[in-house]
Amino acid sequence: MVSETYKTNTQSVSVAATSGGASGNVLYTCPNNYDATIDMLMVTNGGNSSQKITIEFYHADDTTYHNFIEAKSVAGHTALNVLDAARMHLHAGDKLVCSKDGGTFDVTMSSKEFYNPTRIA
Repeated sequence: MVSETYKTNTQSVSVAATSGGASGNVLYTCPNNYDATIDMLMVTNGGNSSQKITIEFYHADDTTYHNFIEAKSVAGHTALNVLDAARMHLHAGDKLVCSKDGGTFDVTMSSKEFYNPTRIA
């Protein structure tokens, strides 16, 4: 049974990877024995010009990467709220992975992690 209590977690990564999948920069990995609700996922482009970013969801159950946003153009010196009012749910071993075509990107996420003893990656 999933606990109703949770702990909060905020992670950030400066994206350096120019290819995704296993070569991408891991923003977040849901820990063993936890489920996570991603409440905020923000991309910032600190450069002067528009550049493209990709965020993938790694699904541990089937060991597959899925595009969450793919080659999304973000104008220079702006931020993109990826989730808007939506939420994303991850399970033990699931990941968020980032890559870019160029530029200066930071990606930040905030989550609630719920203890679930039946979740093992």
